[in-house]
Amino acid sequence: MERRQALGLIAATGAAAFTALPAFSAETARAAGATGQGNTAAKGRYTFPLDQNVKRTSVRFKNRYGIEVAADLYVPKNASGKLPALAVSGPFGAVKEQSSGLYANEFARRGYVTLAFDPSFTGESGGTVRDVGSPDIYTEDFSAAVDFLGMHKIVDRERIGVQAICGLSGMALTATAADSRIKAVATVSMYDMSRSMSRGHQDYYTRQQRQKVVDHLSRQRWIDAENGTYARLSHEVPFDKNGNVAPSTTVLPKTLPPDADPITKSFFDYYRTDRGYHPRSINSTTAWTGTTPMSFFAFPQMTNIDLLAPRKALLVAGADAHSRYYAEDVQATAPDSVDLVIVPGADHVDLYDRKDLIPFDRLDKFFTTNLA
Repeated sequence: MERRQALGLIAATGAAAFTALPAFSAETARAAGATGQGNTAAKGRYTFPLDQNVKRTSVRFKNRYGIEVAADLYVPKNASGKLPALAVSGPFGAVKEQSSGLYANEFARRGYVTLAFDPSFTGESGGTVRDVGSPDIYTEDFSAAVDFLGMHKIVDRERIGVQAICGLSGMALTATAADSRIKAVATVSMYDMSRSMSRGHQDYYTRQQRQKVVDHLSRQRWIDAENGTYARLSHEVPFDKNGNVAPSTTVLPKTLPPDADPITKSFFDYYRTDRGYHPRSINSTTAWTGTTPMSFFAFPQMTNIDLLAPRKALLVAGADAHSRYYAEDVQATAPDSVDLVIVPGADHVDLYDRKDLIPFDRLDKFFTTNLA
């Protein structure tokens, strides 16, 4: 089943099908394994074990809009001298205790200072309205993370890079093009959220459907204004079999429909099970504010990708990932600046935490070379 049908399937289950998840307890937790999955309750609700040679510290910093960003700083315990550093974030709707923390932990084990952060308005970060997405502010969060890292006494300011996962990848590439302090950028399971929300998976929205989505979002603005609150609805807006907009009230159902497609199953297996569940993750528990797609319609990402040069980007995608085309299209746009690595046997979500599939050696080599 195609992603566009999958979205419609989730929406068609209706709000009544979504119920609260079980309590987040040790009884349901799964022990850490080769894939990097961890006992989330026993490990402070992190979905991965902290490496014994890495120190993790909770930190806070502000972006240029004055929003406080919550992050975890990972430092090698044997750190000495000036080290390279990486700002890490993603996926879209995830928190730092999930995939981005796993990546930060692994890179710190390899000798980097890393900073895994919750984007503004999400997780433990500030922002009055909760769980609203912004391509502008999320791009700024990466530069603010560079500010923080560059002020750290053991970080070499000339060797700061960015590692992004899934839906934060477009923001990371956008930030790098606009901020030359970022010397290299890598993405994994890349999504372009502006393209995804405004055009649908593989650009399937017709001109008429795009207008229907805009009308839906515009009506929702009146509803929110009249109610004085913010509804939570699908950030990727599906259509029902009659061609009508059919948003759902959570990202994923608690229980999979019997005929759920492979893409929905893979997201469910991460966010809705102990493998990756976290109570602050939008994808695990709730949905974005219903008008979140408006800014993604208005502001495309990566329009200045040519300004990456002479710096480099490395995009990693699973061979079986439904999102693979995003990375391929970016690489085709800037072939002299962007390299593409395809991981055999991996889908989109596998690269969130499957350490047996994530090409950390290749990523490490890329940053070692480009942060030299």
